[in-house]
Amino acid sequence: MTPVIFKLLPEAVWVDAPVDKAAILTALARRFAKVYALDESEVLDGLMEREALGSTGFGRSIALPHARIEGLRRPVAALLKLEAPVDFAAADRLPVDLVIGLLSPANAGAVHLHALAALSRLVRDEHMHRALTEAPDTETLYALLTNASDRDAA
Repeated sequence: MTPVIFKLLPEAVWVDAPVDKAAILTALARRFAKVYALDESEVLDGLMEREALGSTGFGRSIALPHARIEGLRRPVAALLKLEAPVDFAAADRLPVDLVIGLLSPANAGAVHLHALAALSRLVRDEHMHRALTEAPDTETLYALLTNASDRDAA
């Protein structure tokens, strides 16, 4: 199995209650900027540009907004658990309550795709999907993702 190749810091995992897709992307950009010392407007622009190509609503109540931006050395992730489901225009039409954001270096074509694929495999796993959606707090969410990363890297 391909190791999860993104960095996730504990401060990049949080619970919030944005009211719509735009508010989610704004909150995600703000968190990426704060935690990983990135330019918030550049991150938001990248996320919005990607979203304009088609919804990153993955299905199964999960969204995987992502972008490639300048100034990164490796992919970084953020996880937002919503307090209430939000319409994200997902293919399965289910509202989203878990958002996993991914940012990669601007020139990281294959690395970005591998990180997206790793996240996709992670959330398609029934046990992991259930654990993430039922996690009671940010510490549990972080532990689930980092333990999966450690396990997959072994």
